[in-house]
Amino acid sequence: MEEVSDQDHGGEEEQTAMLWSIQEAFERQTLQIGASACGATAVVDVLKALGVDVTPEEADRCVQTRLRRNESPLPDYLLSRSEAGATHAQLIRGAEEASKGKVLGRFFHLHPHRLVRLVPWLANWMRKGAVPIATMNMQRAVPEGEDVPDAWHHQLIFGAAPNAIFMTNPLDMVSEGELHQRLCSESVLLIRREDVLQRLTPDCCLSSLSDPRWKTLDVEGQVKQMILEEEEGEAKLTHITIPAAYSSGVTLFALRQSELGQELLSAPELPLLLLD
Repeated sequence: MEEVSDQDHGGEEEQTAMLWSIQEAFERQTLQIGASACGATAVVDVLKALGVDVTPEEADRCVQTRLRRNESPLPDYLLSRSEAGATHAQLIRGAEEASKGKVLGRFFHLHPHRLVRLVPWLANWMRKGAVPIATMNMQRAVPEGEDVPDAWHHQLIFGAAPNAIFMTNPLDMVSEGELHQRLCSESVLLIRREDVLQRLTPDCCLSSLSDPRWKTLDVEGQVKQMILEEEEGEAKLTHITIPAAYSSGVTLFALRQSELGQELLSAPELPLLLLD
């Protein structure tokens, strides 16, 4: 992703934009409002940054956060895991409904790889007044020695500077490269071995998961492999891979009745990076 387009060149000033200072973000950010509700939490702060105050409860109701069904047998549990939380489409609809139509959102896919430099691109939109939410696969770019996170995550981006992106919930700064890896991911989710095995029942049948992506990933075969490893006393598979409802990328929000809002709606998709 080192290739850049002409408009991406610029000095440090052109690559810097802050919606809030770090101190303001610390004081104003909304902390996680409920289980799997990182998307609704980010929407609360987007609306706050755009001058629209809503309660966390109202944002969560509008986003329609989905929960994990932890007490379900394995097939239904896996299905609930694949869609727990919210997609970018739910965030856009939720922000629009919670703001009574004052706010609109536009999602930009970053997978497959796009011809873009994240910091200048984000800074350009933020200087115009757009408020970004990153939808990331946190199971990518895991620091060495740390456990693999258990989910995707939505975070408000309140600042961009050369090789640094600032986010809320939690208050964090990540490098451009680290963020890009999480923003450029296939729509898949890793489920921990213990979460699979403890929900197995003798009559477990994963063929009820009818979406073709479950077949493509051979989720049933992965589970059978785990069972076989248990029987043989060799635990090699730490996770299985299942389809996820989420797409990785950035949603930009703006006031509908503004030039920026119309510019967002008419902006082209980010161009694909063509690899040799």
